[in-house]
Amino acid sequence: MLPLPFDIYPLLRPLFFSLDPEVAHKLAVRFLKHGLFPACKPSHDPVLACQLGGLKFAHPLGLAAGFDKHAEVVGQTLNLGFSFTEIGGVTPVPQPGNPSPRLFRLTETQAIINRFGFNSVGADIFRQRLAAYRDMKTDTGIVGINLAKNKDTIDAADDYVRGIQNFAPFADFLTLNISSPNTPGLRGIQERGSLTELLQRAREALAQADKKPLLFLKIAPDITETQARDIAEVSLLCGIDAMIVGNTTTSRPASVPPAMAAQAGGLSGKPLFDISTKILGQMYQLTGGKIPLVGCGGIFTGADAYAKIRAGASLLQLYTALIYEGPFVIARITTELAALLKRDGYTSLADAVGADFK
Repeated sequence: MLPLPFDIYPLLRPLFFSLDPEVAHKLAVRFLKHGLFPACKPSHDPVLACQLGGLKFAHPLGLAAGFDKHAEVVGQTLNLGFSFTEIGGVTPVPQPGNPSPRLFRLTETQAIINRFGFNSVGADIFRQRLAAYRDMKTDTGIVGINLAKNKDTIDAADDYVRGIQNFAPFADFLTLNISSPNTPGLRGIQERGSLTELLQRAREALAQADKKPLLFLKIAPDITETQARDIAEVSLLCGIDAMIVGNTTTSRPASVPPAMAAQAGGLSGKPLFDISTKILGQMYQLTGGKIPLVGCGGIFTGADAYAKIRAGASLLQLYTALIYEGPFVIARITTELAALLKRDGYTSLADAVGADFK
């Protein structure tokens, strides 16, 4: 690995953490726009190379949806060293989301609670920004788009179909986000009947598109065994290209301070790791490894990443670790992960996927 540039984040973090979390987020996006975070090349050790649905990744670590909600810094986030980025969620029609405050730091436990509620600039502006990025000569990264529904939409599947129609030309993959806890009724789409209808209509919409990106499904970690089984069976029947496990949790593990536990919203960060990894392993077993899984939730170290892979993940996503540790966390995790794979005798990451159940 090439020598890393100077890590400026330890100097900037006190500034960011002195601000309201949402203000700090907007400032971080602005810093990225103006190139104030240096480009970073993480470990491209051949052992980390992986594929999913024809897409080739130098390493498995990508940026989860929620950071670049409005397609403002697509290329800049990829320059931080992620092998792919997922932007959005984007709704068909602009909406403000829930009232502020709606983002909270749990510094003691390196966690975040958010209840944004899909604040979105809407499909028109989002598409214009994404088209401009795709026209740039520097467009070389893998980009996924997280599709969401408007709060007041009755026919939820219609919003996702519109999302597919709007963004299929620009995406390497499209994610049906049916698992945010901050839009009333959204998680009900995970139920068998609603999910079947959604996936059938999504497949029909993709079949009519000139460009056919991969179709991902993002589920919640807060599901019962029956719900998990239904999701696995419907996904296998209707056909998806990958499943992201998972979104934020409405549960409050004991490590969450009582004062913050009372805040409504989805919890991410370190307290989510065990919960999301358990569901990840369960989904790997229920699908028989036939649907590639993206492990998301609480990844801060190479050991965390390795545990997700052994539980069944073919790719990984993080977001909260970026808030607490800055962009150099990407290089550190990939370097540590490569070392762990080699320690256990693996010559490719794919060989380690689901190792805990083989």
